[in-house]
Amino acid sequence: MFRFQGLSAFFPAYNEEGNVEKMCSSLKAILPQVAEDYEIIIMNDGSKDRTKEIADRLAQEDNRIRAVHHEKNLGYGAAIRSGIKACRKEYLFFTDGDSQFDVSQLSQFVPLISNHDGVIGYRLNRRDPWVRRLNAWAWNRLVRLLFGLKMRDIDCAFKLFDRKVFEGMELESSGAMISTEMLVKIKDRGFRLRETGVLHSPRLTGRQTGANPRVILRAFKELFRFYMKFREAKK
Repeated sequence: MFRFQGLSAFFPAYNEEGNVEKMCSSLKAILPQVAEDYEIIIMNDGSKDRTKEIADRLAQEDNRIRAVHHEKNLGYGAAIRSGIKACRKEYLFFTDGDSQFDVSQLSQFVPLISNHDGVIGYRLNRRDPWVRRLNAWAWNRLVRLLFGLKMRDIDCAFKLFDRKVFEGMELESSGAMISTEMLVKIKDRGFRLRETGVLHSPRLTGRQTGANPRVILRAFKELFRFYMKFREAKK
């Protein structure tokens, strides 16, 4: 079976004091099974709770864990961008810091990456409030219309990539638009992506921010700004 020589795994965290340690423990359980060498990056996006304190403690206790901090909250997309830049290994995996995904499912992605440049999860049983599910359905339809990006679950936060797909790529989105921008640019460069299903669980601690009107408004502003630039570049 394919096995990584080096794998970076990171997760963005905003006010996730109840999840950070659990996420690191879960990653430490699965990563040695799929990689010879690995690192875990906690991407703290300006949390106001104890996330920073816990992340720094975990990094001090284990040299395979690093804590990267934004001094103030810059948004989900900014955290993903910083997380990608922090990765040092040949392959990278990222998920959200809310523990809604069982990261052991990463083992199902490993055989697929040997013939692809990225493996993208889609939620088999999305366990979010109906408002978020409705927003996601509408967003996916809109992105398909604008970019022809035929992904089942664009924003699913369970993604594995060969790090080469990001070489020379400038990601600009600061909000929830980041996954759309990332996948459009990766597909436009001709890289091979594979989709596979992952199980999803309800959030047990912490607060979701994805349905916040400000988050949604920022996503739409970034979407149409990106669409205009993308269309202009194709002329």
